[in-house]
Amino acid sequence: MEAARNRVGLSGLRRRRRSRVPFYPLVRFLRTKPLGVAGGGLILLLILTAIFAPWLAPYDPYELRVDHLFVPPAFAAGGQEFLLGTDNYGRDLLSRLIWGARISVYVGFVSVGVGSIIGALWGLSAAYLGGKFDLITLRFVDGMQAVPGLILALTIMAALGQSLTNVIIAIGFQLIDNQCRVIRSAGLAVRQTMYVEAARAIGAPDPRILLRHMLPNCLAPYIILVSAELGGAILAEASLSFLGLGTPPPNPSWGAMLSGGAQQFVQRAPWMAIFPGLTISAAVFGFNLLGDALRDVLDPRLRRS
Repeated sequence: MEAARNRVGLSGLRRRRRSRVPFYPLVRFLRTKPLGVAGGGLILLLILTAIFAPWLAPYDPYELRVDHLFVPPAFAAGGQEFLLGTDNYGRDLLSRLIWGARISVYVGFVSVGVGSIIGALWGLSAAYLGGKFDLITLRFVDGMQAVPGLILALTIMAALGQSLTNVIIAIGFQLIDNQCRVIRSAGLAVRQTMYVEAARAIGAPDPRILLRHMLPNCLAPYIILVSAELGGAILAEASLSFLGLGTPPPNPSWGAMLSGGAQQFVQRAPWMAIFPGLTISAAVFGFNLLGDALRDVLDPRLRRS
């Protein structure tokens, strides 16, 4: 018994010491989740590249050079001036990849932000109100999930037309159903808790209960899902651009770089397809690594003692 009490006292002392360490949760995450840190590093690199694109790009991504068509990468050509080569219009591939990060980051974060906020508030309201509203919500979400996301996005783009704003609408709309279902499931468990019942008993208004008491306790699955959907949104934008319904040309989109010239000249200039494909893969891989690490940390069912 004495030994058990000593162990409990030591564990409590350790917890108190850790609580005094500044940013201890972040320090623990950096120590225990190296893959998550690597994913976060890729995401940070992507964001910084998008922010400082005008200073990082060595050339104008729109400038045409008819005397520099299909120039191979510098490391394969023995010291050429273009690090990653040029495309079939003589445009610098590295500069277009750097500027393409701006479009991917903008479309990914805005579309996921809009779709996730609408889906989360909708799912939370359905969980709290219940009844016919919850039933109608579930049937609508089932109908949305019956249609593949890419097909739904293509349908919206075909109806609205090709523009960057319509790409955000198409990608954000297809994210609503998944976010709504996940947050509704979390909200059903939170609704049965004592503090929600106490807030209702004292006459707190419904918006206050939703935003003050229920939403903060559903943030863990929300953050996990958002981190996973960011990579999917970047991939969806690249897919739409690859199919010719995404970001309108001549904007430097990673998906558009894979399409068009890269398809026609893949044997003559394989770097036109290799480097955009690697960039898309690295961005999606980074978000997936970070999402898996956040799930391990925030999900109580997977959290280790």
